[in-house]
Amino acid sequence: MKQSTGIISGDPIVTDSEELDDAGVEVEWRTVSVSVAQHGARLDRALTDGVPEFSRNYLQQLIDAGLVTVNGLIIRKSSSRVEAGDILVIELKPTPQSQAFTPQGMPLEVVFQDEHILVINKPAGLVVHPAPGNWSGTLLNGLLAYDKGFSLVPRAGIVHRLDKDTSGLMVVARSRTAMDRLIQAIAAREVSRQYLAVAHGRWTGTTHKSVDLAIGRDPRNRLRMATVNLESQSGKAAKTDFALLGNAETGCLVQCILHTGRTHQIRVHMASLGHPLVADVVYGGSMVNAMHRQALHAFRLAFSHPMTEKPMAFELVPPDDFMELLQDWGLRYNSPTRVKSP
Repeated sequence: MKQSTGIISGDPIVTDSEELDDAGVEVEWRTVSVSVAQHGARLDRALTDGVPEFSRNYLQQLIDAGLVTVNGLIIRKSSSRVEAGDILVIELKPTPQSQAFTPQGMPLEVVFQDEHILVINKPAGLVVHPAPGNWSGTLLNGLLAYDKGFSLVPRAGIVHRLDKDTSGLMVVARSRTAMDRLIQAIAAREVSRQYLAVAHGRWTGTTHKSVDLAIGRDPRNRLRMATVNLESQSGKAAKTDFALLGNAETGCLVQCILHTGRTHQIRVHMASLGHPLVADVVYGGSMVNAMHRQALHAFRLAFSHPMTEKPMAFELVPPDDFMELLQDWGLRYNSPTRVKSP
């Protein structure tokens, strides 16, 4: 164990010590004495002043995790006020958030790659980016393990996302320049993203429908999105085109073309038409046989290569659970070409 003490006139007293915890993870303790000048300050602010080499966000994570004591008592509120003379003890160890951007080996189905981009088939169940509840085992972690060069690109080159339970095609940038150009192309709506969806209810009316309804947080349930009126509610414009590919008594197979990329856009717009996706329980769907995730698959992705500007187009057959659902409902789907590129 290592111990050192540093005292600077007018600054808090800070004591350091390091050792390994029972799990073999390096743990460091810091002790901070609250100065007169800090009397009445928030706990997270006092900690930031006392150990300025650590971010306030990280220290707030430690407080939330119960790793900070004030005069021997665990305090879990960052907004708690401290008093002059209080002794703050911090157990500094990796939090799930601080370890989120670490390489984790996992199988990645690569559809296409060159030195600038990677096109992958994301399986259902894989979270794209670390977030509360999923700080590890994400696509970002897998990309960092696949190629250490992804550590040099913001967000490991991820320029767009798919929901956890949506399968299909994604393009990832392998350089900052390629990333910037892909983001610009997406913003300019120059990247074509098409999906296949199986929804409840027999499709009626015209075979082609367009939904142009803004999407925002559902005011009754913050975990859901909803169509909103921008004159009275916060949200963003959203537009999706739908084309019927097959009809059955129990449901329908629909092709979906995104013009914008809002959270849960296809799921919300399909529900607004009275056709919630199969197994999408958040928006009114029900599980059917082996389909236990929303029946949504990103089957086509087309864009100009960010460096060469050559047109690229990729198409991908839906996974087994999706195809089994189609068969059970008597719906037919003609398998597209796996990959198209010049």
